Amino acid sequence: MAAGVRAWEAVREFSLGLPEAFEDHPWGPEDCVMKVGKKIFVFLGDPDGPGGPGLSVKLMDETLHGHAMAAPGAEPTGYGLGRSGWVSVPLGGRGAPPVEMVCEWVEESYRTVALKRYVRELDARTGATG
Repeated sequence: MAAGVRAWEAVREFSLGLPEAFEDHPWGPEDCVMKVGKKIFVFLGDPDGPGGPGLSVKLMDETLHGHAMAAPGAEPTGYGLGRSGWVSVPLGGRGAPPVEMVCEWVEESYRTVALKRYVRELDARTGATG
């Protein structure tokens, strides 16, 4: 499980590096989410919780959504969020997706909810031609 916690921490750090992103705990200290403005772009939860480290991201791109759903233990996010493209993926265990891939999913989720000016800032940082 230590690898899952390290992956969780790497994803948290990556998320905080996105333009105007910040960490919030709207339901208590054990429920970590990343936001841009008022919108959540990744649910990180508690890496030490009973389910182990994992995350939920919003993936509207069919290819990325399919890759995320193919990860071992992945499932549509609960509370009806899965109907809107949210996918929950465990970060620990056998066959867990590599951190680089998970960060790609986090970036896509960010791009889905962030204001266009923040997406342009991200594109300028990465040299993308969006």
